[in-house]
Amino acid sequence: MSILKILLVEDDELFRLGLSVRLQQEKDLQIVAEAEDGETAVNLANRHSLDLVLLDISLPRMSGLEACQYIKSQHPNLPILALTSRCEPAMINRLIETGIQGYCLKGIPAEKLILAIRSVVTGASWWDSTATQQIHTAFNDSILSTETNTVFQSLTKREKEILQLMAEDKSNQEIAQILYITSGTVRVHIHTILQKLKVNDRSSANLLFKNKYKHL
Repeated sequence: MSILKILLVEDDELFRLGLSVRLQQEKDLQIVAEAEDGETAVNLANRHSLDLVLLDISLPRMSGLEACQYIKSQHPNLPILALTSRCEPAMINRLIETGIQGYCLKGIPAEKLILAIRSVVTGASWWDSTATQQIHTAFNDSILSTETNTVFQSLTKREKEILQLMAEDKSNQEIAQILYITSGTVRVHIHTILQKLKVNDRSSANLLFKNKYKHL
C-alpha cells in the first residue's frame, strides 16, 4: 500500500490537531508536515516530497490563495485541496485560476474529506456542492455578460439614447421631444432596437437594458 504524504496547513491549532489525528487513523494517509501560516506552508512544500497539500484559505502572514499561487508556481503537479469556511464566488474563481484540484467546506464529514483527498491525489477533481453551484453561477454570468456586451455594442449612439429613455418609461412622444426628432423616427429606432436585442416588446427591452448594468 502506498502512503500519501500530506502537508496540512491550518492556523487553528485545535482544528489542525484534531484533523491530523483523524487523517492519520487511515493507513494510507500520513501528515508529514504542518503549517499555521501561508509562508511556512510554501517553505515546507519546497522541503518535503508531498502527494497533497491540504490547506485553509484564511491564513496569517500569507493568505492561502497566495500560498497556492507560490506552491503551484514551484510544483505545478502537486495537488492542492482547499479546506475552508469561505465560499465567496470571487475567491473560488481565483482558487480555480491557481490550478487547485479541489475545494471542501469545513464541516464536511471526515469520511467524505478522506474520499476527496484520495480522489484528488489520483488526478481527479473534488468540489464541494456549494463551490460547484458558485462555479456554475460565475460561468453563466460570464457568458451572459459577454453576450449582453456584444448586443449592446451593436446599437448606435442614437439607439442607446432611445433605449435609455425607454427604460425611464418615456413615451414615444416624450422621447421625440427630448431628442428633437419626430415620433415616426422614434418608432423606426425602437423597431430596430427590438430586432437587435431579439425581443418582441418594450418591456423586454427595458428589462434587458437594466440587466446590462447588473452583469457588465
